[in-house]
Amino acid sequence: MSKRSASNHHAIMKYKNPVISGFYPDPSVCRVGEDYYLVTSSFEYFPGVPIFHSKDLINWRQIGYCLTRKSQLPLEKARSSSGIFAPTIRHHNGTFYMVTTNANGWRNFFVYSKDPAGDWSEPVWLDQGGIDPSLFFDDDGSVYFASTGVNCIVQSTIDIKTGKQLIDTQEIWRGTSGSYPEGPHLYKINGTYYLMIAEGGTEFGHMETIARSKSPWGPFESCLRNPILTHRSSVEPIQCTGHGDLVEAHNGTWWMVFLGVRTNGHPPCHHIGREVYLAPVKWDKDGWPVVGDNGRVYLEMETDCLPLDPQKSIETRDDFDSKSLGIDWNFLRNPKEEDWPLSERPGFIRLTGSAVTLDDFDSPAFIGRRQRHFNCRVQASLSFSPENENEEAGLTVFMNERHHYEIAVTRLAKERRVIVRKRIGGLSAIVASEKIGEGAVTLGLSANKDLYQFFYLHKDSGNSVLAEGETRYLSSEVAGGWTGVFFAMYATGNGKKSKSPAYFDWFEYLPMDGG
Repeated sequence: MSKRSASNHHAIMKYKNPVISGFYPDPSVCRVGEDYYLVTSSFEYFPGVPIFHSKDLINWRQIGYCLTRKSQLPLEKARSSSGIFAPTIRHHNGTFYMVTTNANGWRNFFVYSKDPAGDWSEPVWLDQGGIDPSLFFDDDGSVYFASTGVNCIVQSTIDIKTGKQLIDTQEIWRGTSGSYPEGPHLYKINGTYYLMIAEGGTEFGHMETIARSKSPWGPFESCLRNPILTHRSSVEPIQCTGHGDLVEAHNGTWWMVFLGVRTNGHPPCHHIGREVYLAPVKWDKDGWPVVGDNGRVYLEMETDCLPLDPQKSIETRDDFDSKSLGIDWNFLRNPKEEDWPLSERPGFIRLTGSAVTLDDFDSPAFIGRRQRHFNCRVQASLSFSPENENEEAGLTVFMNERHHYEIAVTRLAKERRVIVRKRIGGLSAIVASEKIGEGAVTLGLSANKDLYQFFYLHKDSGNSVLAEGETRYLSSEVAGGWTGVFFAMYATGNGKKSKSPAYFDWFEYLPMDGG
């Protein structure tokens, strides 16, 4: 990498954090010329490891997924917040490498591709265990593989063609005595090896620390200003900052991408997931990085910046006119193709419920997209005439199997009804129910920081608000885990195979003022 110097002739401008909103945790970034590529964790959702492209590190556009086949990403019966942990992306000699952990079996592997927006290889499985794996390509051709050991960072070298481990795994740093030293990244800058890690857990004590050495094996000297990034013990609206990755821009400036959360309520909680944040990095006279405002970042940052490359706004409506699903859509674990044939009825997506429910560690008929704004409105048009009382279809606000809300069409006491159900831990109850006639119904919800409000529109009844649900009960602090809320279309036979197909004509996600 080039020297830690940069021209002073860059424009001062403002940008807003997060640079990627919603459930996109554990970001890792690499640069190829004047192009930047970023990946994030995806846990039990499929496809896995979304990949983004940018020209300025601020405006990002998703270009695909690294893991698009079941052979790359087996998620059968994966627990919530299992699956894909903390990927790292690197580029070397014309090839992109993405290394990660599948916690549904606890194995590390990497995939590779010449085209980051295209198909990636089958997994190359690795012997070294731990989580949060990372690759570093040294000047002499050595490839270092680091991961999280037991309260320490461990490392070996591997053959990048076969994945074979070449030397025994060695402990290289125990961090600064913070809990859960993890998320290692090794860099070589001006001939010095820097090892940056996350500590403190990915909750409110999260932080980023750094050390350096003349050798990739250490001993590593800890920065006296550690942690170099943290919002612990602060009252900032951004919390849990950490798990970062450094990148030198093509104009010589330095940056860090990292995760954080936007909180709401008292005590504070977060429900739309850990998001991607960006901070400028300067280097002090002693050769240590200074992140943001001495380790703090804000919702609006003022900095020397790359020329901005505005991107298209988030897609708001899908009419299901294409032969394939849009890039925003995800499945819960590996999907069953018979549950969602897209081409059966042009302009519609059909979901047919299996016996699997939203409460099961399985693959329900579920097609969802992330909630990316506190304030938003979601609607979908549904044609569904349930024959039996066990059949239902609708929209879910889904955090995990034990914490989700639904507005759905079902049959109760031989009547077609719209219901709202809340599942909070061990409690599940229908909290609202109204009879409706036949014909298409629009199901919807509006969201703000604190509440979801559920409504429906039908030719016989107009617009009817049925119920509300607190966002807090779908937060990580209540529901547990490391994911964020999804809005999804779903269908289920509630223990039996459904005989009644559900046809969704369109789905709309509309961000509102205030984010």
